[in-house]
Amino acid sequence: MANTKDLLLTAIAPVIWGSSYIVTTEFMPPDMPLALAMLRALPAGLVLLLVVRQLPEGIWWVRIALLGALNFAIFWSMLFVAAYRLPGGVAATLGAVQPLIVVYLARLALGTDIRPMAVVAAVAGIVGVGLLVLGPGASLDVWGVTAGLLGAASMATGVVLTRKWQPKVSLLTFTSWQLTAGGVLMVPVVFVLEPGIPSFSMANWIGLLWLSAIGAALTYVLWFRGIARLSPAAVSNLGFLSPLSAVLLGWLVLGERLSGLQMLGAFVVLGAVWLGQGGPARPPLFRGRILRTP
Repeated sequence: MANTKDLLLTAIAPVIWGSSYIVTTEFMPPDMPLALAMLRALPAGLVLLLVVRQLPEGIWWVRIALLGALNFAIFWSMLFVAAYRLPGGVAATLGAVQPLIVVYLARLALGTDIRPMAVVAAVAGIVGVGLLVLGPGASLDVWGVTAGLLGAASMATGVVLTRKWQPKVSLLTFTSWQLTAGGVLMVPVVFVLEPGIPSFSMANWIGLLWLSAIGAALTYVLWFRGIARLSPAAVSNLGFLSPLSAVLLGWLVLGERLSGLQMLGAFVVLGAVWLGQGGPARPPLFRGRILRTP
């Protein structure tokens, strides 16, 4: 069984990501999803970069560009396209296939054994998320489904390659590189596909501060820490906590109603997360180097 402390710290990330829906709908301007994704990643990355004062060298420029694209630019862009073209429940369920993809990509890229229980946990998580968020009026759109699956594949590949490529720098530095790269890659996309960024109110700035400082900088430090210390399948399986957190926060904060099927889905998700942590703990790659800077 993986280390409990590492699991709990890593789980904080998807739980906080679940708050993004409420923060975006209640605090942020509408109709600028790509700009919000860029503003969520780039400022956080640049601030961390100022703290660590270190840039990639050699082949790491290419690797960081690819990781920034997979973990942020492509993933977040496809996520927003799916959210706009599909009912939220369908988009979330498509995203939930990511742990299943990770199981097989980790086998190919890392030589990790495919544990039957990891496959069962991934499938159970998809079912649980479906019960949580799918409504009777759910409909499909070809481009939305394609975007949802591409987003899941992008994040799954990012998780596996983040585990495979580990630079000899602090975790904070590694996180700053990826956030900055992802944000920079989204700049031209935003200016081509969306209108100019409107002026922000105080509420908008508060929401952006949460999404960037907490929902990006803090959570991805914890997420990449988990990838370095746990198996890729165990980490990606924790992602099921994000839609669970979103549904529970909607119930607690917005007064949304929870049906019996949703409560069943919540228990199935928790069971899937528990099943997915049954593998051996991985040797940590960043222990003692989280905050070290040159």
